[in-house]
Amino acid sequence: MKIEAIEARWLRAPIPEASQHTSDFGRLRTFDGVLVTVRTDDGREGFGEAKAAVGSAGDCASLVTLIERELAPPLLGRDPRRITEAWERMYCGTRGDLALARGRSFPDVARRGPRVAGIGAVDTALWDLAGQSHGVPLVELLGGKCHDELPAYASGGWGDVDSIGAELSSFTKRGFAAVKMRVGAMDKSVEVSAARVLAARAALGPDVELMVDAHGTCSLAEAKRFARLVESAGLRWFEEPTMLDDVRAAAELRATTDIPIAMGESLSTRFEFAEVLHHRAADVLQPDAGLVGGVTETRRIAALVETAQLEFAPHLWGSAVSYLAGLHVAFASPSARILEVSLGANPLLRELPESPPEVRDGKVKAPTAPGLGFRPRADLLEAWTVPV
Repeated sequence: MKIEAIEARWLRAPIPEASQHTSDFGRLRTFDGVLVTVRTDDGREGFGEAKAAVGSAGDCASLVTLIERELAPPLLGRDPRRITEAWERMYCGTRGDLALARGRSFPDVARRGPRVAGIGAVDTALWDLAGQSHGVPLVELLGGKCHDELPAYASGGWGDVDSIGAELSSFTKRGFAAVKMRVGAMDKSVEVSAARVLAARAALGPDVELMVDAHGTCSLAEAKRFARLVESAGLRWFEEPTMLDDVRAAAELRATTDIPIAMGESLSTRFEFAEVLHHRAADVLQPDAGLVGGVTETRRIAALVETAQLEFAPHLWGSAVSYLAGLHVAFASPSARILEVSLGANPLLRELPESPPEVRDGKVKAPTAPGLGFRPRADLLEAWTVPV
Protein backbone atom coordinates (compact mmCIF):
# COMPACT_ATOMS: atom_id res chain seq x y z
CA MET A 1 0.00 0.00 0.00
CA LYS A 2 1.38 3.40 -1.05
CA ILE A 3 0.24 7.01 -0.73
CA GLU A 4 -1.04 8.05 -4.15
CA ALA A 5 -2.42 11.55 -3.47
CA ILE A 6 -2.91 14.09 -0.69
CA GLU A 7 -5.63 16.69 -1.24
CA ALA A 8 -6.55 19.70 0.91
CA ARG A 9 -9.88 21.57 0.71
CA TRP A 10 -10.82 24.80 2.42
CA LEU A 11 -14.38 24.32 3.63
CA ARG A 12 -16.44 27.39 4.56
CA ALA A 13 -19.90 26.59 5.90
CA PRO A 14 -22.29 29.53 6.35
CA ILE A 15 -23.97 29.91 9.74
CA PRO A 16 -27.60 31.05 9.53
CA GLU A 17 -28.04 34.54 10.98
CA ALA A 18 -30.41 33.33 13.68
CA SER A 19 -27.75 30.91 14.94
CA GLN A 20 -24.79 33.31 14.92
CA HIS A 21 -23.21 34.48 18.17
CA THR A 22 -20.74 37.21 19.13
CA SER A 23 -17.70 36.70 21.36
CA ASP A 24 -14.20 38.16 21.67
CA PHE A 25 -13.61 36.66 18.19
CA GLY A 26 -16.34 38.93 16.81
CA ARG A 27 -19.58 37.84 15.16
CA LEU A 28 -19.13 34.35 13.72
CA ARG A 29 -20.86 34.04 10.35
CA THR A 30 -19.03 30.98 8.99
CA PHE A 31 -17.37 27.82 10.23
CA ASP A 32 -14.09 27.13 8.42
CA GLY A 33 -11.56 24.31 8.28
CA VAL A 34 -9.28 22.40 5.94
CA LEU A 35 -10.29 18.84 5.13
CA VAL A 36 -7.33 16.69 4.09
CA THR A 37 -7.84 13.47 2.16
CA VAL A 38 -5.02 10.94 1.82
CA ARG A 39 -5.63 8.40 -0.94
CA THR A 40 -3.77 5.13 -1.39
CA ASP A 41 -3.08 3.08 -4.48
CA ASP A 42 -5.59 0.44 -3.37
CA GLY A 43 -8.44 2.98 -3.36
CA ARG A 44 -8.70 3.79 0.35
CA GLU A 45 -9.27 7.31 1.70
CA GLY A 46 -8.34 8.69 5.10
CA PHE A 47 -9.44 12.07 6.45
CA GLY A 48 -7.83 14.70 8.65
CA GLU A 49 -8.51 18.33 9.61
CA ALA A 50 -6.23 21.36 9.86
CA LYS A 51 -7.39 24.63 11.39
CA ALA A 52 -6.19 28.14 10.62
CA ALA A 53 -7.58 29.45 13.92
CA VAL A 54 -8.84 28.11 17.21
CA GLY A 55 -12.12 29.97 16.65
CA SER A 56 -14.73 29.06 14.09
CA ALA A 57 -13.77 31.35 11.19
CA GLY A 58 -10.43 31.80 9.46
CA ASP A 59 -8.72 32.28 6.10
CA CYS A 60 -7.38 28.84 5.15
CA ALA A 61 -5.89 29.56 1.70
CA SER A 62 -2.26 29.50 2.83
CA LEU A 63 -2.86 26.31 4.80
CA VAL A 64 -4.18 24.50 1.72
CA THR A 65 -1.13 25.60 -0.27
CA LEU A 66 1.28 24.57 2.48
CA ILE A 67 -0.22 21.08 2.74
CA GLU A 68 -0.40 20.37 -0.98
CA ARG A 69 2.89 21.98 -2.06
CA GLU A 70 5.20 21.45 0.94
CA LEU A 71 3.99 18.60 3.13
CA ALA A 72 2.44 16.28 0.56
CA PRO A 73 5.13 15.80 -2.15
CA PRO A 74 7.77 14.07 0.05
CA LEU A 75 5.18 11.54 1.25
CA LEU A 76 3.86 10.45 -2.14
CA GLY A 77 4.75 6.85 -2.89
CA ARG A 78 5.53 6.07 0.76
CA ASP A 79 3.89 3.48 2.99
CA PRO A 80 0.97 5.17 4.87
CA ARG A 81 1.37 2.72 7.76
CA ARG A 82 4.67 4.33 8.80
CA ILE A 83 2.86 7.14 10.59
CA THR A 84 5.48 8.26 13.10
CA GLU A 85 8.14 8.38 10.40
CA ALA A 86 5.82 10.51 8.24
CA TRP A 87 5.25 12.88 11.17
CA GLU A 88 8.99 13.36 11.69
CA ARG A 89 9.59 13.91 7.97
CA MET A 90 6.94 16.62 7.83
CA TYR A 91 8.11 18.22 11.08
CA CYS A 92 11.78 18.30 10.06
CA GLY A 93 11.31 19.16 6.39
CA THR A 94 14.47 18.76 4.29
CA ARG A 95 16.31 17.44 7.36
CA GLY A 96 13.93 14.51 7.81
CA ASP A 97 16.47 11.86 6.80
CA LEU A 98 19.09 13.42 9.09
CA ALA A 99 16.67 13.54 12.04
CA LEU A 100 15.63 9.93 11.61
CA ALA A 101 19.26 8.83 11.32
CA ARG A 102 20.33 10.74 14.45
CA GLY A 103 17.32 9.75 16.52
CA ARG A 104 16.20 13.26 17.43
CA SER A 105 14.18 15.99 15.75
CA PHE A 106 15.67 18.83 13.72
CA PRO A 107 12.44 20.79 13.19
CA ASP A 108 11.83 23.05 10.25
CA VAL A 109 12.27 26.73 11.11
CA ALA A 110 8.53 27.34 10.45
CA ARG A 111 7.65 24.62 12.94
CA ARG A 112 4.64 26.16 14.62
CA GLY A 113 1.22 27.42 13.61
CA PRO A 114 0.02 26.48 10.11
CA ARG A 115 2.82 23.98 9.47
CA VAL A 116 2.02 21.88 12.55
CA ALA A 117 -1.72 22.18 11.83
CA GLY A 118 -1.05 20.83 8.34
CA ILE A 119 1.16 18.03 9.68
CA GLY A 120 -1.62 17.08 12.06
CA ALA A 121 -4.22 16.85 9.30
CA VAL A 122 -2.07 14.46 7.25
CA ASP A 123 -1.18 12.50 10.39
CA THR A 124 -4.83 12.06 11.40
CA ALA A 125 -5.69 10.91 7.88
CA LEU A 126 -2.95 8.26 8.10
CA TRP A 127 -4.35 7.03 11.43
CA ASP A 128 -7.82 6.93 9.85
CA LEU A 129 -6.41 4.75 7.05
CA ALA A 130 -4.71 2.47 9.58
CA GLY A 131 -7.95 1.89 11.46
CA GLN A 132 -9.84 1.21 8.24
CA SER A 133 -7.13 -1.21 7.07
CA HIS A 134 -7.48 -3.25 10.27
CA GLY A 135 -11.26 -2.89 10.35
CA VAL A 136 -11.21 -1.43 13.88
CA PRO A 137 -11.93 1.97 15.44
CA LEU A 138 -8.86 4.14 15.89
CA VAL A 139 -9.08 3.84 19.69
CA GLU A 140 -8.17 0.14 19.38
CA LEU A 141 -4.85 1.06 17.73
CA LEU A 142 -4.10 3.44 20.63
CA GLY A 143 -4.20 0.66 23.23
CA GLY A 144 -7.94 0.15 23.41
CA LYS A 145 -10.62 2.04 25.28
CA CYS A 146 -10.30 2.92 28.97
CA HIS A 147 -13.96 3.96 29.14
CA ASP A 148 -17.17 2.55 27.67
CA GLU A 149 -18.70 6.02 27.79
CA LEU A 150 -17.73 9.48 29.02
CA PRO A 151 -19.87 12.35 30.27
CA ALA A 152 -19.98 15.44 28.07
CA TYR A 153 -20.23 19.11 28.88
CA ALA A 154 -22.25 21.48 26.74
CA SER A 155 -19.97 24.22 25.43
CA GLY A 156 -21.62 27.57 24.71
CA GLY A 157 -22.69 30.31 27.09
CA TRP A 158 -22.62 33.77 25.46
CA GLY A 159 -25.78 35.21 27.06
CA ASP A 160 -25.77 38.39 29.15
CA VAL A 161 -26.46 38.49 32.88
CA ASP A 162 -30.23 38.37 32.31
CA SER A 163 -30.21 35.49 29.76
CA ILE A 164 -27.22 33.31 30.65
CA GLY A 165 -29.17 31.27 33.21
CA ALA A 166 -31.89 30.38 30.72
CA GLU A 167 -29.31 29.58 28.01
CA LEU A 168 -27.33 27.17 30.20
CA SER A 169 -30.47 25.67 31.73
CA SER A 170 -31.63 24.80 28.20
CA PHE A 171 -28.47 22.67 27.93
CA THR A 172 -29.23 20.77 31.12
CA LYS A 173 -32.75 20.04 29.83
CA ARG A 174 -31.03 18.16 27.00
CA GLY A 175 -29.36 15.86 29.50
CA PHE A 176 -26.05 17.62 30.18
CA ALA A 177 -24.87 17.63 33.80
CA ALA A 178 -21.99 20.02 33.01
CA VAL A 179 -21.91 23.26 31.01
CA LYS A 180 -19.32 25.84 29.95
CA MET A 181 -19.77 29.57 29.39
CA ARG A 182 -17.59 32.34 27.96
CA VAL A 183 -16.16 35.20 30.04
CA GLY A 184 -13.31 37.72 29.72
CA ALA A 185 -12.82 40.58 27.28
CA MET A 186 -16.22 40.10 25.64
CA ASP A 187 -17.78 41.36 28.89
CA LYS A 188 -15.82 44.65 29.03
CA SER A 189 -15.12 44.21 32.76
CA VAL A 190 -14.28 41.57 35.34
CA GLU A 191 -17.33 42.56 37.34
CA VAL A 192 -19.68 41.85 34.41
CA SER A 193 -18.07 38.43 33.87
CA ALA A 194 -18.41 37.61 37.55
CA ALA A 195 -22.05 38.74 37.64
CA ARG A 196 -22.86 36.51 34.66
CA VAL A 197 -21.18 33.51 36.34
CA LEU A 198 -23.05 34.05 39.61
CA ALA A 199 -26.32 34.42 37.70
CA ALA A 200 -25.56 31.17 35.88
CA ARG A 201 -24.87 29.34 39.14
CA ALA A 202 -28.07 30.64 40.69
CA ALA A 203 -30.08 29.35 37.73
CA LEU A 204 -28.31 25.98 37.51
CA GLY A 205 -28.27 25.14 41.20
CA PRO A 206 -25.39 23.43 43.00
CA ASP A 207 -25.42 20.05 41.26
CA VAL A 208 -24.54 21.08 37.67
CA GLU A 209 -20.82 21.41 36.95
CA LEU A 210 -19.94 24.86 35.58
CA MET A 211 -16.79 25.77 33.64
CA VAL A 212 -15.75 29.19 32.33
CA ASP A 213 -13.53 30.09 29.36
CA ALA A 214 -11.84 33.48 28.93
CA HIS A 215 -10.05 32.63 25.65
CA GLY A 216 -6.81 34.03 27.10
CA THR A 217 -8.18 37.58 27.30
CA CYS A 218 -7.66 38.45 31.00
CA SER A 219 -4.59 40.13 32.39
CA LEU A 220 -3.09 38.36 35.39
CA ALA A 221 -4.56 40.95 37.74
CA GLU A 222 -8.00 40.61 36.14
CA ALA A 223 -7.87 36.82 36.32
CA LYS A 224 -6.98 36.93 40.02
CA ARG A 225 -9.80 39.36 40.76
CA PHE A 226 -12.31 37.30 38.76
CA ALA A 227 -11.29 34.11 40.60
CA ARG A 228 -11.90 35.82 43.94
CA LEU A 229 -15.30 37.21 42.86
CA VAL A 230 -16.61 33.80 41.69
CA GLU A 231 -15.11 31.70 44.47
CA SER A 232 -18.58 30.79 45.76
CA ALA A 233 -19.67 29.47 42.34
CA GLY A 234 -17.68 26.23 42.74
CA LEU A 235 -16.28 26.24 39.20
CA ARG A 236 -15.15 22.96 37.63
CA TRP A 237 -12.35 24.90 35.91
CA PHE A 238 -11.23 28.34 34.67
CA GLU A 239 -10.11 27.88 31.08
CA GLU A 240 -7.45 29.94 29.30
CA PRO A 241 -7.53 32.76 31.86
CA THR A 242 -4.46 34.63 30.53
CA MET A 243 -2.48 34.93 27.30
CA LEU A 244 -1.26 31.50 26.20
CA ASP A 245 2.27 32.70 25.46
CA ASP A 246 2.71 33.72 29.11
CA VAL A 247 2.76 30.37 30.86
CA ARG A 248 4.18 31.91 34.03
CA ALA A 249 1.08 34.08 34.42
CA ALA A 250 -1.14 31.00 34.44
CA ALA A 251 1.21 29.36 36.93
CA GLU A 252 1.01 32.38 39.24
CA LEU A 253 -2.78 32.41 39.00
CA ARG A 254 -2.97 28.69 39.75
CA ALA A 255 -0.87 29.25 42.89
CA THR A 256 -3.36 31.84 44.20
CA THR A 257 -6.72 30.09 43.61
CA ASP A 258 -8.40 26.77 44.34
CA ILE A 259 -10.19 26.89 40.97
CA PRO A 260 -8.56 24.35 38.61
CA ILE A 261 -6.88 25.98 35.59
CA ALA A 262 -7.41 24.54 32.10
CA MET A 263 -5.45 25.42 28.98
CA GLY A 264 -3.94 24.15 25.75
CA GLU A 265 -6.35 24.53 22.84
CA SER A 266 -4.06 27.06 21.14
CA LEU A 267 -0.76 25.36 21.95
CA SER A 268 1.35 23.55 19.36
CA THR A 269 3.17 20.22 19.82
CA ARG A 270 4.08 18.29 22.96
CA PHE A 271 7.00 20.60 23.59
CA GLU A 272 4.75 23.53 24.52
CA PHE A 273 2.66 21.27 26.75
CA ALA A 274 5.85 20.07 28.45
CA GLU A 275 6.59 23.72 29.30
CA VAL A 276 3.12 24.08 30.85
CA LEU A 277 3.80 21.03 33.00
CA HIS A 278 7.26 22.30 33.93
CA HIS A 279 5.79 25.55 35.26
CA ARG A 280 2.89 23.74 36.98
CA ALA A 281 0.56 26.11 35.17
CA ALA A 282 -2.54 23.95 34.68
CA ASP A 283 -4.69 21.17 36.11
CA VAL A 284 -6.46 20.29 32.85
CA LEU A 285 -4.70 20.01 29.47
CA GLN A 286 -6.69 20.55 26.27
CA PRO A 287 -4.85 19.83 23.00
CA ASP A 288 -6.72 20.37 19.73
CA ALA A 289 -5.89 17.64 17.21
CA GLY A 290 -6.53 20.10 14.36
CA LEU A 291 -3.83 22.47 15.64
CA VAL A 292 -1.41 20.51 17.83
CA GLY A 293 -0.09 17.96 15.34
CA GLY A 294 -2.80 15.35 14.82
CA VAL A 295 -3.51 12.05 16.56
CA THR A 296 0.19 11.24 17.01
CA GLU A 297 0.91 14.43 18.94
CA THR A 298 -2.38 14.38 20.84
CA ARG A 299 -1.59 10.89 22.13
CA ARG A 300 1.94 11.97 23.12
CA ILE A 301 0.44 14.86 25.11
CA ALA A 302 -2.05 12.50 26.75
CA ALA A 303 0.91 10.42 27.94
CA LEU A 304 2.49 13.55 29.47
CA VAL A 305 -0.77 14.36 31.24
CA GLU A 306 -1.10 10.80 32.53
CA THR A 307 2.47 10.94 33.85
CA ALA A 308 1.76 14.23 35.67
CA GLN A 309 -1.49 12.80 37.11
CA LEU A 310 -3.56 15.66 35.70
CA GLU A 311 -6.74 15.71 33.62
CA PHE A 312 -6.85 15.24 29.85
CA ALA A 313 -9.77 17.03 28.15
CA PRO A 314 -9.06 17.60 24.44
CA HIS A 315 -10.47 20.68 22.72
CA LEU A 316 -13.26 19.34 20.48
CA TRP A 317 -14.41 22.58 18.84
CA GLY A 318 -14.01 21.95 15.13
CA SER A 319 -15.37 19.80 12.33
CA ALA A 320 -16.42 16.20 12.89
CA VAL A 321 -12.89 15.17 11.87
CA SER A 322 -10.93 16.92 14.63
CA TYR A 323 -13.76 16.17 17.06
CA LEU A 324 -13.44 12.44 16.36
CA ALA A 325 -9.63 12.54 16.42
CA GLY A 326 -9.65 14.00 19.93
CA LEU A 327 -12.48 11.67 20.95
CA HIS A 328 -10.55 8.49 20.07
CA VAL A 329 -7.48 9.64 22.00
CA ALA A 330 -9.64 10.59 25.00
CA PHE A 331 -11.25 7.16 25.15
CA ALA A 332 -7.77 5.60 25.09
CA SER A 333 -6.55 7.73 28.01
CA PRO A 334 -7.19 6.93 31.68
CA SER A 335 -6.84 10.67 32.42
CA ALA A 336 -9.91 11.67 30.36
CA ARG A 337 -12.97 12.33 32.52
CA ILE A 338 -15.24 14.57 30.43
CA LEU A 339 -15.66 15.58 26.78
CA GLU A 340 -16.51 18.89 25.13
CA VAL A 341 -19.60 19.07 22.91
CA SER A 342 -20.12 22.32 21.03
CA LEU A 343 -23.64 23.70 21.19
CA GLY A 344 -22.73 26.65 18.98
CA ALA A 345 -23.79 26.53 15.34
CA ASN A 346 -21.37 24.14 13.65
CA PRO A 347 -22.34 22.79 10.21
CA LEU A 348 -18.96 21.03 9.81
CA LEU A 349 -19.73 18.94 12.90
CA ARG A 350 -23.43 18.23 12.48
CA GLU A 351 -24.15 18.44 8.74
CA LEU A 352 -20.93 17.51 6.90
CA PRO A 353 -20.61 13.88 8.10
CA GLU A 354 -22.89 11.18 6.69
CA SER A 355 -23.29 9.96 10.29
CA PRO A 356 -22.96 12.90 12.73
CA PRO A 357 -21.46 12.18 16.17
CA GLU A 358 -24.08 11.26 18.78
CA VAL A 359 -24.56 12.52 22.33
CA ARG A 360 -27.32 10.91 24.37
CA ASP A 361 -28.40 12.02 27.83
CA GLY A 362 -25.22 14.07 28.16
CA LYS A 363 -22.94 11.10 27.47
CA VAL A 364 -20.78 9.90 24.58
CA LYS A 365 -20.16 6.22 23.94
CA ALA A 366 -16.81 4.88 22.79
CA PRO A 367 -16.56 4.92 18.97
CA THR A 368 -17.05 1.64 17.12
CA ALA A 369 -16.79 2.43 13.38
CA PRO A 370 -13.49 1.60 11.62
CA GLY A 371 -10.85 4.34 11.59
CA LEU A 372 -12.16 7.74 12.65
CA GLY A 373 -15.68 6.79 11.64
CA PHE A 374 -16.07 9.77 9.31
CA ARG A 375 -17.37 10.00 5.76
CA PRO A 376 -18.28 13.42 4.27
CA ARG A 377 -21.42 14.22 2.32
CA ALA A 378 -20.33 14.79 -1.28
CA ASP A 379 -22.93 17.50 -1.92
CA LEU A 380 -21.75 19.64 1.00
CA LEU A 381 -18.10 19.15 0.09
CA GLU A 382 -18.89 20.64 -3.29
CA ALA A 383 -21.09 23.44 -1.94
CA TRP A 384 -18.69 24.53 0.82
CA THR A 385 -15.31 24.27 -0.95
CA VAL A 386 -13.58 27.64 -1.36
CA PRO A 387 -11.38 27.82 -4.49
CA VAL A 388 -7.72 28.45 -3.69
